[in-house]
Amino acid sequence: MKVLIADPIAQVGVDILERDFVVEKKEGLSQTELSACIGEYDALIVRGTTQVSKEVIEKGNRLKVIGRAGVYLDNIDVEAATRKGIMVINAPEGNTVAAVEHALGMLLSLSRQIPAASQSLKSREWERRRFTGVELFGKTLGIIGLGRVGGEVALRARSFSLRLLAYDPYISPERARRKGVELVSLEEVFRRSDFITLHLPRTKQTHHLVGKKELSLMRPTARIVNCGRGGIIDEKALYLALKEGLIAGAALDVFEEEPAIDSPLLSLDNVVATPHVRTMTREAQENVSLQVAREVSNALAGRPVVTAVNVAVMPPETLKEVKPFLPLLKMMGSFYIQAYDGSVQEIEVTYAGEIAAYPVTPLTNSCLIGLLSGMLGESVNYVNAPVIAAQRGIKVKETRVSEVEDFTNLVTLKVKGSAGERVLTGTIFRSHDPRIMRLDDHHIEVVPSKYMLLTRHMDKPGTIGQIGSLLGKDKINIAGMQLGRQAIGGEAVMAVQVDSQVPEATLQAIREMEAIFTIRFIKL
Repeated sequence: MKVLIADPIAQVGVDILERDFVVEKKEGLSQTELSACIGEYDALIVRGTTQVSKEVIEKGNRLKVIGRAGVYLDNIDVEAATRKGIMVINAPEGNTVAAVEHALGMLLSLSRQIPAASQSLKSREWERRRFTGVELFGKTLGIIGLGRVGGEVALRARSFSLRLLAYDPYISPERARRKGVELVSLEEVFRRSDFITLHLPRTKQTHHLVGKKELSLMRPTARIVNCGRGGIIDEKALYLALKEGLIAGAALDVFEEEPAIDSPLLSLDNVVATPHVRTMTREAQENVSLQVAREVSNALAGRPVVTAVNVAVMPPETLKEVKPFLPLLKMMGSFYIQAYDGSVQEIEVTYAGEIAAYPVTPLTNSCLIGLLSGMLGESVNYVNAPVIAAQRGIKVKETRVSEVEDFTNLVTLKVKGSAGERVLTGTIFRSHDPRIMRLDDHHIEVVPSKYMLLTRHMDKPGTIGQIGSLLGKDKINIAGMQLGRQAIGGEAVMAVQVDSQVPEATLQAIREMEAIFTIRFIKL
């Protein structure tokens, strides 16, 4: 078998692959060049540079596995790979320590003005008073995102005698307490912290999470660090806050547009910046290379793979019966996390009917994949989904019921969290047609689609027409609609299938309608 390495990885990973396979390194290939040669290879390994597009994947007639030496899969069309039966794997843990240490290094550099002081001395200046800094001891550090990296930052930050606050809507208070962290609201983090560090994925929910409003809540002496993802901070708002002295400083390793060599932020004395190097250590590069090489080797040899992001591992006889329910459960998990607010503390999945006779844990894991992917904005697979849920203090239960009225099979997802208890029920028609049949107390047959609006509103004449008019005004085509209500004039829910993304301005216009309680845009 042949393996193509299209981006540079550490030699230790190459050595592992060369034990059993023919390995060729071709770096800097264009999309045309990669498409032309990919048909010769059984495996492809990339980092973040090479784009593995649908067109490339379609040409990979021998491809069995695509490996990403790193965490994020932005440059790989995972959906196209899945459709073609190609396993996609990543290396999610190899660079955690590097990311954590860089965040803390940026925090220290910012508080003690280390880069500016170094540059001043190299310019033959001796200005000690100019570089008077602030200590971390006894201060409050706000951590936004208490996942893998944020949790390790908290662990190390305690050695500086920092008081720790955190905002993470998807982690349980018990889990936070075990880390020595007080879980608070987002606004409270900005109000109470002397330092804030961001460790979030970039999703539609986190894009510009930190804007003018949030920065205005910070103390004039407070400082912010972003070693997470570019785009989480509104950089225009940050520039103005720093320029006007509303906050004391910022340390940035990531930017919304990269390379950020022309960013106005680089002109400010109270900004410390590095060129997206948080994971650029020798150890991290070796770790991710080792992990991706081992997993690619396992995949090609037919051995178990731990970091596959798009493949369920089940016996063939089970897969045949269970397979139609995998997308239903994943869709239900994804639908829930986009439709409702609050942290998740407990999940119970009840399988009723014929499906209850089969092993259902892969189905529960599929539900977790949909739910956790929406939380984290990163790769979750059938192996690590239950581990991540446990790490976040989420209890997972499975219940089986052999009989069910009116349906051959029915799956009920019950989620308990800070917002109370929510219930979704789903089924499959004609072996391949998924439906959501219940949203809390509302019986409604929701037809899933790629783009959907979900409203909770008062059942008033003209409400649906007004929503349609607002969508039509922005040329958003409605593909379908389902409505559920309990009584005339009472509370109702509505699912609207649309053909394209709905702009935030349109959502806000609908949100401001008198009859609307909530509206959510859902992408499946």
